[in-house]
Order: sequence, then C-alpha cells, then structure tokens
Amino acid sequence: MRDRSARLGWLRLPFWLTYLFLYAPIAVLVIMSFNRAKTPYTWGGFSLDWYGRLAENDSIRGGLVNTLIVAFGATVLSTVLGTLLAVGLARYTRSRLLDALSTLPAILPDLVLAIGLLVFYTAVKMTLGLHSVLIAHTVFGMAFVSAVVRARLSHMDTSLEEASRDLGATPITTFFTVTLPTLAPGVLAGALLAFTLSLDEFVIAFFTAAPSEPTLPIVIYSMVRFGVTPEINALATLLLAVSFTVVIVAQRMTRLTEALK
Repeated sequence: MRDRSARLGWLRLPFWLTYLFLYAPIAVLVIMSFNRAKTPYTWGGFSLDWYGRLAENDSIRGGLVNTLIVAFGATVLSTVLGTLLAVGLARYTRSRLLDALSTLPAILPDLVLAIGLLVFYTAVKMTLGLHSVLIAHTVFGMAFVSAVVRARLSHMDTSLEEASRDLGATPITTFFTVTLPTLAPGVLAGALLAFTLSLDEFVIAFFTAAPSEPTLPIVIYSMVRFGVTPEINALATLLLAVSFTVVIVAQRMTRLTEALK
C-alpha cells in the first residue's frame, strides 16, 4: 500500500512542477511590485510607492481611460449582438455553415484577425481610433458571448416559449419575458468574458488603434521595450487582480447556468 502511495506521489510531481512553471513568474511579479528599490531584480524592502506613481503617469492614465472606453463599449455591443446571434442560430436558422462562421473570430489567430480588420478599414477608408478598436473587439467578443449563450440555450426548456406563444404573446414579448430571463446567467457570464478579453487584448488593438489613442496594453508594451520597472510590475499586478476577479465571477455565473439545466 505504501509503495502504491509513493508511486502516486511521484506521478503528481510533474503536475505540480507544471503549475510552478506557469505561476512562479506571476508570483515573482506581484511580490516585486511592492519592492522599494528602483531595480526589479533586487529587494529593497516593502513599499506601495510604485502604485502611487501609477496615478501620476499621464500615459498610463490616458491608456487606462481608452481601454475602459473600448472595453465597456465592446462588452455592451458584444453582449447584445452575441445574444441575438445565439438565439437566431438556435431557434430560427439551423445551419452548420453559419455555426462555423459565428465561431470563426474566436478561432482565428489574433494576428490574422487583426490584419484582416486593418485591410478592411483601409478598403473602406475608415480612420483609425478608439472606434476602430471598439469594432474590432466587438467582432471577436461577440463570438465568445454567442458560444456561452448557446451552451445555455441548448439545455433550455423550449416548452416555456411555446406556452408563451400559445397564450398569445408575440415573439418579441416571449423573448423579453421568457427567453432572456432564463438566459440571464449565461448572458452575464459572456459579458464578463468579453470584458476581460477586451481589457487585456493587445495584438488586435496594436493594428487597429491610432498612435495618438493607444490602449493600456499598448502603453505597457512601449514601456517594457526600455526595460521592466517596479512601476510596470505594479500595473501588471492591478490588471491581474481585475482579470482574476472577473474570471472568477464569470465561472460562478457559468456554474449557475449549469445548475439551472
């Protein structure tokens, strides 16, 4: 029995080493964000000074404002369009081709999607700015929202919608009074996922943003090119905390969706 337990213990070792490889650099980044020293490679004592300096950096403040504008706008548009797309594909138009096309923006590599969007903007002579980034983030965010909502739709009891229509409700009334409330946990989970993806997205924003209106990931990239500083560590820690919180909430919403099946 002991020999079996020892063998199982050795089998778990690669599992824990993998987690250590993935998360040890993140842990170091978070710890060094509280470093008093100016160099990120030596510990000079605990300090919150670098978090205070973030508020004094005009580039970071401007990038944060641009990122929040794009993230909130893309989340709203992605949620509305993604939910309507999911309902339309599940209830009114059953087509494998349309199903594949609806998930294509989420499957395509970011670089391919970014170049394609840039070529499209150039073809229609659209100027680049926050509006172009917002449209780009809506394109791939909509695909993720649609996938999450469709997962909920596939387990929804259609007899409720049928009963609503039999009682004289119009399709629009049925959607707002029966379908949408049932889909609410999935819609919220999709919205949170779209917000997190838009908040951290870099490649597509890099190709579709105007140089005068960079998002926060682009600002961070421009700072990292000259070396990693504790200020960047502090900013990355804040973004990590926000992303982690949103992902946890989205997971809770997804579990709630599965519990309601």
